[in-house]
Amino acid sequence: MILSDAERKSRAGSLLVLAILLFGVGAAIVAISYQRTQTQNCLEFYGPKVSRHITKAPVVELWKLSLDHSAHHLLATQKCEITNAQGIVHLRRGFVEDAGFRWGVIGPPERLPMEIWDYAFVFSDPKMDEQIAVVVNLDAQGGWMAVVGQPGRVALGRLGKGLQDWIQDVNPLHE
Repeated sequence: MILSDAERKSRAGSLLVLAILLFGVGAAIVAISYQRTQTQNCLEFYGPKVSRHITKAPVVELWKLSLDHSAHHLLATQKCEITNAQGIVHLRRGFVEDAGFRWGVIGPPERLPMEIWDYAFVFSDPKMDEQIAVVVNLDAQGGWMAVVGQPGRVALGRLGKGLQDWIQDVNPLHE
């Protein structure tokens, strides 16, 4: 079969488009796989619902915590909405990336005392009447993070220092 010049160009163009499409699909698969490996531990720790709230909740607040010794529970002594604070997008991302935590560090089996928790990041969706609180302890070793109402905690790695710096720089609670 002899093809005309126009038919050869058309066929070559179709093959080029197909090759570009296949390359795009392959690149998307690689990107999705890579992204999954970057967040796998966080997804297991938080679960899908909490992870979604951290990344997508329309309202984010930062609460400064202190212990009410008489009632022996935590109180939010200061609250500040940080939904539009500078760096909040990076903060949310840092909360769901494995690299920000020390996954191999296992703390003592007993619950941490309430008074160690310094801050709570509260992610809420008023339309769904849902609120997720993530409490953090910032200490010299990096600190800890836990989800209120869920078992377990994780040691903060580089996220701990970044969190301290962010709270100090943004200073939303005017400490």
